[in-house]
Amino acid sequence: MLAVRTGRKMLVTTGALLAVGALVTGCSSAAGGDSAQPTNATVDGNAAEGETVVIGFSGPAADHGWLGAINSAAIAEGENFPDVDLRVAEGTNDANLQISQVEQFINDGVDAIVLLPTDGAALTAVATKAMEAGIPVVNVDREFSSPAAARTTILGDNYGMGQSAGNYICERLGDNPDAVVAEIAGVDSLPLTTERSEGFADALETCGLDVDNRVAADFTVAGGEAAASQLLAAAPEIDAIWNHDDDQGHGVLSAIDTAGRDEFFMVGGAGSANAMELIKGGESVLEATVVYPSTQAADGVRLARLIAQDKAMSDLVEVEVPKRIVLNAPVVTSENVDQYLPTAFAS
Repeated sequence: MLAVRTGRKMLVTTGALLAVGALVTGCSSAAGGDSAQPTNATVDGNAAEGETVVIGFSGPAADHGWLGAINSAAIAEGENFPDVDLRVAEGTNDANLQISQVEQFINDGVDAIVLLPTDGAALTAVATKAMEAGIPVVNVDREFSSPAAARTTILGDNYGMGQSAGNYICERLGDNPDAVVAEIAGVDSLPLTTERSEGFADALETCGLDVDNRVAADFTVAGGEAAASQLLAAAPEIDAIWNHDDDQGHGVLSAIDTAGRDEFFMVGGAGSANAMELIKGGESVLEATVVYPSTQAADGVRLARLIAQDKAMSDLVEVEVPKRIVLNAPVVTSENVDQYLPTAFAS
């Protein structure tokens, strides 16, 4: 185990730079410029059972549909591999408790850690400690404040969510410069909310629109209902609403029904199964939703397995798992909803 751990530490400290560099410059054989074929990144090789690796997983409390899906998907992914021993810490919103969980993983000598931090900045030091101990850390969703704290980071695209929502509204309303656009954000103190709102405003600007009315909720049903009620009272006419989160969207839709308003269409966020079913039914003001993948921690488990077994991604020529992966933020409408429903989460 010690020999393997030492080699892995070298990957942590130097391999990340090689991975990024190779992706930028490309890779060709010295002989004739043909693409090199890595020996540690074949489809069959990645799927084949290898040496058992112990992966520690810690995430926040599942007090939200998306977070519940994050945790359950990670656990299910670990069970898919007979060579993965996934050790799951109790979900928590207490940064100090999560720090102690990671320290326990370090003391246990796990082979890799998948961590969705309740607070990225607060967990940076202990994640760095794990990396310095030769344990690769896969950072999920909420970034650490130092790139040295993670071997690989996998993220949803918050700015891209806003862009996707704004682009969709532009396609629908771009020929009406007087259209009234409203926004129901999530928690304004979170960087992800700022990123989503910035992407939304930037996309609207391309078609001459802007956000006329904006309120913030708290990712809960009750918060969504209260924020939407406030918005509807302040704006007698609306053409489109973007709601950042489908969980709080239950409350938003309730407020809309209570107010008897239906002159606008709404775009949701995150991509819950409930939202997609409403979109598919075609009888709600909810016309589309933007996916924020709840597979991120499951993807993190897969990547941690590859890293711990010194494998790479079979669809890349690069011989190491990339340093950073940002997932797409597609718009789901009635035309493509069946494609996304199978991986949607229940809210």
